[in-house]
Formats: sequence, structure tokens, C-alpha cells
Amino acid sequence: MVTVLLFILGVLFVAVGVAVSIALHEVGHLVPAKLFKVRVTKYMIGFGPTIWSRKKGETEYGFKAIPAGGFVSMIGMYPPNSSDGSVRPSSTGMFQTLATEARSMAHEDVGPGDENRVFYRLPVWKKIIIMLGGPFMNLVIGVVLTGVLLMGFGTPQPTTTVAQVSACQVKYGEPAPADLSTCTKTPAAAAGLKPGDVLVSFAGKPVADWDAFTAWVRDSAGKPIALTVDRDGRRIQTTITPVLSARPVLDAAGVPVRNASGKQQTQEVGFIGVGPTSAMVGQPVTAVLPAVGDNIAKISGVVLHLPQRVAGVAQAAFSSAPRDPNGPISVVGVGRVAGEVAAMQDVPLSARLATLIGLLGGVNLALCIFNLIPLLPLDGGHVAGALYEAVRRSLARLFKRKDPGPFDIAKLLPLTYVVASGLLLMGALLIYADIVKPINILG
Repeated sequence: MVTVLLFILGVLFVAVGVAVSIALHEVGHLVPAKLFKVRVTKYMIGFGPTIWSRKKGETEYGFKAIPAGGFVSMIGMYPPNSSDGSVRPSSTGMFQTLATEARSMAHEDVGPGDENRVFYRLPVWKKIIIMLGGPFMNLVIGVVLTGVLLMGFGTPQPTTTVAQVSACQVKYGEPAPADLSTCTKTPAAAAGLKPGDVLVSFAGKPVADWDAFTAWVRDSAGKPIALTVDRDGRRIQTTITPVLSARPVLDAAGVPVRNASGKQQTQEVGFIGVGPTSAMVGQPVTAVLPAVGDNIAKISGVVLHLPQRVAGVAQAAFSSAPRDPNGPISVVGVGRVAGEVAAMQDVPLSARLATLIGLLGGVNLALCIFNLIPLLPLDGGHVAGALYEAVRRSLARLFKRKDPGPFDIAKLLPLTYVVASGLLLMGALLIYADIVKPINILG
């Protein structure tokens, strides 16, 4: 019963966090729109029928029945159909009719005195600021949550306290022997080291951190070294001789390096057979932005290869193929992971809370990057339209031609509907996959 309750609380934590993130995303559009005097008629969280709303000033604020996003309605999103400001159709046809209807809806709330408060009349730079406001808000949330995670909770760092002492010398990649009494002892076991020993000095040099100690050991193969440890308040002196052993080559992030064929690379270095305990250590503020940058780079890699990634999800969902743990997931998948994390009663509460905060921070960074895709109806599509307008007007001025006016983004509505349909299908696929074959990121 407790496990189920914790699972539900984890799901609720992320659900509320995502809802707040969406609301703040829309605030990122709302605030600059109002600052630039655009008349905003609606600020809504969700889609479908309105379940609650209240009008304040000229804007209606509310919630809708389907909690799958939100929107801000600004008057005059599309330019009128003709130079006299009317929205009558300039030509016939299905696509033209769609554009005309969209223009009609965009202008139905335009009243006397609103001529200079419509969105399409804004300078390009103001349009871009309004449209980037939402993704920027998600970026800010992601940075703040990453800061809370790194500076408040910290990251696991190795300490100078020994956590484990290997009994036998074993070649890297091979299993330990069944009979430990007949194996060759590791240098640490032969020197009498025990779990809980605190490293004090190595060859007379004070041991300040585990990384420095490891580097000294790696460079000391075959050399008898004086080692001092603290054991329950007593100083124990011993001699240890690191042996030459194949160990994995690690990159700057501590990830094993593989060669072109995928085989893990190794190198012969000194080895004694001990492992450190770890402790959560708060990081400086300077560590926040690099961590956010690394996260954004990983998310951008997924977005850049989204069609292939989604195809992989489809293959896994409808076959026995494994699910890519680094592939895209839906909000259902995020909620499921959050619930599983919260229900891990053998993990300290602070560690579970840190994981949930990190998960929510990653969701916001993903929302930021995804919304920058230069396709309508995403924010990046509107930004791309504004940039095209700027280039077109600049070329007209350069060649002394007539100003072509605002770019009629309504002409891209057919493509917008195609993209929106694709997004809906992708969302449905991800939800299905997260139900029948969820990603197991917890190992």
C-alpha cells in the first residue's frame, strides 16, 4: 500500500511540475505580448472545452478540459487578405479557404482602435521576442532546477574512505573464481586494508581526494609504497605494492572509451583492488551552466534524429526489439519513471527527490529545444516566418523595390496541419510504447 501511495505521489509531483511548466511557458509569450501592446484575448492552460475562466481586463484566463499544453490568443496573428484590410478571399480553393478562415478568426476580435495592436504589424524583432518567450521560460526553469539539483543536493563524489576491498586478482572482464581461498590476493587484501579505512597518506604524501590517490596508484606498479590509513581513530601503517593490470580507459566524463569496432579500450596501469565510498557534494554555481549545456546537447541529438528515433520506438512497440533508453518518451513515460523513483523505499528520500527534480528539469529543457524546431505550429515555426519576413523586406529595400509587407504565415497552414497531425500521431505512439514497453532507465 505504501509503495502504491509513493508511486502516485511521484506521478503527481511530475504532473503538477509539468502543468506549472506549461503555464509558465505561456506566461513567457503573454508578458512580452502585453509589453508590446498586442491585445491578448485569451490565456488558457489545456485544450478543448473550458472548465473555468475569469476575465481580467481585456484577457480571459482559464483552464480547459484536456491538459495537453496551452495557448495565448493574440489578435491579428495573420495579415488581412487584401490591402484595404478586409479578410475576404483573394482566390478560391481548399488551401485558400483554410487561410481565409484563419484570417477571419484572427481578426474577429479586432475592433476600433486595435489597428496598431495586432500581432502581424509588429516589427520582426518584437515578434521573435514574443515567440521565443515560451522556450526561454522553459530554459530558465531548466537552469533553476539544475541549480537546485547540483548546488542544493549535490552530485555523488568519491571520498577517501574505502568502501570495498577485492579479495582476488582477476583479469579485467573475467569473473571472480568460485574458491577465493586459492586465488592470488589483491595488493589491498595482502596489505590488510578493510572497508571503512580512511586513506591518510601514500608514499608520505597526504591523500586529499580519491582521484589523486588513484593517479598515484596507477603510476606505482611494482613499487612497494608506504600507506597510512585511519581505522576507527587509529593510524595503521602498512606497505602496498600495486600490480600491473589492464584497466579501462575513461574519458573526461568517466565513461569507458571504445575503439572503432566497439571494443572497450584498456591500458596497463597500477592496481591495488579497492573502491571508494561516495558522498553527495554540493557543486559551485559555475557548474550549473555547463551541466545544462551538456543536457541540451544530448536532447538536441535526439531531436535532430527524431524521425529515426520515433521509428525505433515503433519497431520496439510492435516487436520484440528492445527499447532505446536514450530515445524519446511521452509524458506518460515521464510520469511512470517518476512513480518508480518515488516508490524506491530502499533509496534515501533526498536521493529520490533529487532524481525527480532532475527529471523535471530535463523535461523543461526538452520542451525548450523541441519548441524551437522551425516548423509550424511550434514556436520555432513562427520565428522562422518572422526571419523570412525580415530577409524579404531587407532585400526589397536593398533593390529599392516596394515593401512586400508582413509575411502571410497563413499560407503555411496546410503544412501546419500536416505537422500537427504528425505530432499527434507521434504522441499517441509514444504513449502506447510507454504503456506496453516502457523505458527502464533505472537499470
